[in-house]
Amino acid sequence: MGSLGMVVEHYVLLAGAIFTLGCIGFLVRRNVLVQLMSIELMLNAVNLALVAFNRAHPGNMTGQVFAFFIIAVAAAEAAVGLAIVLAFYRLKNTVMSDEGDQLKL
Repeated sequence: MGSLGMVVEHYVLLAGAIFTLGCIGFLVRRNVLVQLMSIELMLNAVNLALVAFNRAHPGNMTGQVFAFFIIAVAAAEAAVGLAIVLAFYRLKNTVMSDEGDQLKL
């Protein structure tokens, strides 16, 4: 496991940077579509970390199984999120999240 530990550390560092970029994008931007893309970026960073840790333990496929389920959840989240954004745009003619408080009954 000589160079494999170094590679896993690099993947985890990259996953942390991507996750941080997704968090910053979600918190700073007000466009709902950009926020959804930032959430997808964070989910992909988690997948990268899971697969990197799975490389360190090749006999156990738990990391790849979790990554597969996260991909399925991300696809469902993208479909539902996009439907909500389209309905919101038809109602308010904007995709800015600041206008979402006007949807209260």
